[in-house]
Amino acid sequence: MRAIWKGAVSFGLVTVPVRLFTATENHDLQFHQVRKSDGSRIKYKKVAAADGEEVPYSEIAKGYESPDGKMVMITDEDLASLDSKSSKEISVEKFVPAEQIDPLLLDKSYYLEPDKSAVKPYALLREALRSTDRMAVVTVAVRTRLSMAVLRVKDDVIVLQTMLWPDEVRTPSFDVLDDIPEPNEREVKMADLLIESMVDDFEPNDYEDDYQQAVQALVERKLAGGDVKAAPKAKGDDEGGDVVDLLAALQRSVDRAKAARGEDTSADSGAGQEGSGSDDGADTEDDGATADDKPAAKKSTARKAPAKKAASSTTKKATAKKSTAKRTTKKAS
Repeated sequence: MRAIWKGAVSFGLVTVPVRLFTATENHDLQFHQVRKSDGSRIKYKKVAAADGEEVPYSEIAKGYESPDGKMVMITDEDLASLDSKSSKEISVEKFVPAEQIDPLLLDKSYYLEPDKSAVKPYALLREALRSTDRMAVVTVAVRTRLSMAVLRVKDDVIVLQTMLWPDEVRTPSFDVLDDIPEPNEREVKMADLLIESMVDDFEPNDYEDDYQQAVQALVERKLAGGDVKAAPKAKGDDEGGDVVDLLAALQRSVDRAKAARGEDTSADSGAGQEGSGSDDGADTEDDGATADDKPAAKKSTARKAPAKKAASSTTKKATAKKSTAKRTTKKAS
């Protein structure tokens, strides 16, 4: 596991340096959206509503729409300048009885690992929480946003669980519950007897995700039976296409340099076509992100594009210099 946050738990005058690890993971099978006829992946382009033009990642900004329809532009600098309580500290505000924490408020779970130098105060806090059957109510800023959270003990590890803010929990309103008659005493006793007959300890490993297992088995059966499609390459994915374009660009650069010096370029015409079947082409990137692509992948694509242009420009200059050097050598000889 990789730590996602480093900081310290502080309670009273005690500070415990800790690292935060995500405690849960999703094992659901991920499906792609594809064309039914041939399995080709579906891509979604980001387009501007005003004119339908595709918008590159570099031109996408944050905007907040006011109730009257006006758009307020928000920059990263604006957010960074906010007066926030964000810090690298898990600050204990109070200790409360565990039963006072409504499970509905609990959100994401993280494990806290202490630094080697802080094992003793970590163990002290852990045992205090366990022996008093209390949770520590804390505030913490994970990924810049301040959150309420609780510290509790699971086995021998302190767990931090972030909490929703009170206004993030909806108030239930069901008219059908207003006129329900109260159950009579006999009905309540029978329900109590039924519950008592089913009382047992909770063992999470007694339960299995049968749907996930069934889907996995279905996929394996289809693979074994050859029920698959070889999706066609996306347009522009043909290997070597970038090589031809690169050579053509280099040839044009050489021709331009010769023409500027009044030299004949007819002898070099078509030279850029040689080696078009080479395997040295640059890797291509998909410009359009699919619905199930992660945001991190979109950022990576946006950053790589300018790098290719810079590499191409550098290669052009290097080629032009080499050509000049060769001619200088010939004249000298």
